[in-house]
Amino acid sequence: MLSFDCYGTLIDWESGLYDALAPLRVRTGTALSRDAVLEAFARLESRQQATTPALPYPVLLAEVHGQLATEWGVTRDTAEDAAFGASVGDWPAFADTVESLRYLQRHFRLAILSNVDRTSFRATNRRLGVEFGTILTAQDIGVYKPDPRTFACLLDRMRHQGTPSGKILHVAQSLFHDHGPAQAAGLASAWIDRRHAVGGSGATARVPVGVRYDFRFVSLAALADAHRAEVRQGVARQ
Repeated sequence: MLSFDCYGTLIDWESGLYDALAPLRVRTGTALSRDAVLEAFARLESRQQATTPALPYPVLLAEVHGQLATEWGVTRDTAEDAAFGASVGDWPAFADTVESLRYLQRHFRLAILSNVDRTSFRATNRRLGVEFGTILTAQDIGVYKPDPRTFACLLDRMRHQGTPSGKILHVAQSLFHDHGPAQAAGLASAWIDRRHAVGGSGATARVPVGVRYDFRFVSLAALADAHRAEVRQGVARQ
């Protein structure tokens, strides 16, 4: 079985965030770099998730938007805050996501473990082209990744469905949100290194030292291609 993070792994959340922040960026009147914008968001979002773990994601995003306005020296606009909070369903999928998921669905059960709410993911799911057998959001669990309770909840759900932890590969971009707690929970993980060409942490909080993963791919398509190659080798050996 494959469990997936969604935003940053399947959905290009950095482009989605940056575009949704355009009205605020314009109001600052300064030329903030893309990475500076994303890094400021990451710092405030991770702090807010730790402070208010039960806050629904659109409300949390709205609060972070307001904090960014204050930090950048412009007036908070509640309507603008709310529009940013409601923007999740508009964030685009990576170009390789749909085709790769459709291929992987033919070989594995698919699950989602995501730091959003049910309504936001429902809007996103229409972009992904597949049905997930299990969907767990921060709203369902009551805390945000990297809180270890998120992966404990995933493992508990999988056990009830007859899937032991040794049969699960967690697929994610974020070393901070996903790979650290996944490995601590005893799960194998595959890093989809979406920022391999630019480096840095982007919209993700900085990674603690010593975070591990079992596999690294530069895209979801590369993971799917690796599985295709294994299938071909298995057929050839037969």
